[in-house]
Amino acid sequence: MTLPTPEPGAERPSIHRWIKAPCGRAQYAELANRSGLPAKLRLAWFVLIAALRDWNLPDPDQAESADQPESPGS
Repeated sequence: MTLPTPEPGAERPSIHRWIKAPCGRAQYAELANRSGLPAKLRLAWFVLIAALRDWNLPDPDQAESADQPESPGS
């Protein structure tokens, strides 16, 4: 599963601050769509572990904005 690339200036989900790997974001999207108490517990467990594992990874959303040149009016 691939995630759609956000358009420039589009808001990203706040969870992407904690889950930085593309595969983790795809797994989060899949788990977030499930309903029921066991699914919600599994999602919470996944977010906790994914956030710990991605702690030292660079934020790919920040890297993309750093690669773009600043506009002359900024």
